Amino acid sequence: MTNPQETRTTPVTREVLSERVKDRILTWILKGELAPGSRIVETRVARDLGVSQAPVREALRDLATLGFVEMRPHKGARVRKPTKQELTEAIEVRAELEALAGRLAAERRTEQCLTDLDDLYVAMEEAADRGDPHDQAINNTRFHARIIEAAGNATLARLWSMLEPFSRTYFTASVPGIDLHWLSHRHDEMLEAIRDQDPGRAEETMRTHAAEAAELLSGIDLIAEESGDG
Repeated sequence: MTNPQETRTTPVTREVLSERVKDRILTWILKGELAPGSRIVETRVARDLGVSQAPVREALRDLATLGFVEMRPHKGARVRKPTKQELTEAIEVRAELEALAGRLAAERRTEQCLTDLDDLYVAMEEAADRGDPHDQAINNTRFHARIIEAAGNATLARLWSMLEPFSRTYFTASVPGIDLHWLSHRHDEMLEAIRDQDPGRAEETMRTHAAEAAELLSGIDLIAEESGDG
């Protein structure tokens, strides 16, 4: 079987390099191309992405802080899947951040914001039509990220970005048992609240949206409670 680390040759641009490297590695993990317990070789990732080892090392440290990579002395980095409890806790915290973002976005949104959200909603629906859970999850994340951007609060955006990977893990892992169109339609009310510039409704809708995700997560056997060592 071909090692996915040996087949990736698309270079990463130097803009915010370590963040881009982190996102690329995280994508491999969430898509299952790097399995739990598998070793991540810094030199190989650096070669595949056309970068030096420094941004790869920094990206791995960040992913270890998030709980997606385990760093072991003299053994390097290995992929780690967060537990269901970790995902649930992240969703609970994210619920409050997104509730605030919904309120601020409803107050500050522009016509361009609404156009972007409409386009991302359509992209989610099209992915659902194709039965493409990965693309649906990516556009789901982009939809939420656009609301965060519309809120216009840099501190909020920074804190949210730390939790975003956990949300992607939830959607990617849970999709086999979920109707993709239902996942898209869950965004209807929040979009309308922001369109209507109703801060209170937008805040509560965003909080409820996250609470439903946490409740759903509790009833689905997504991932093992302990990470595999491989």
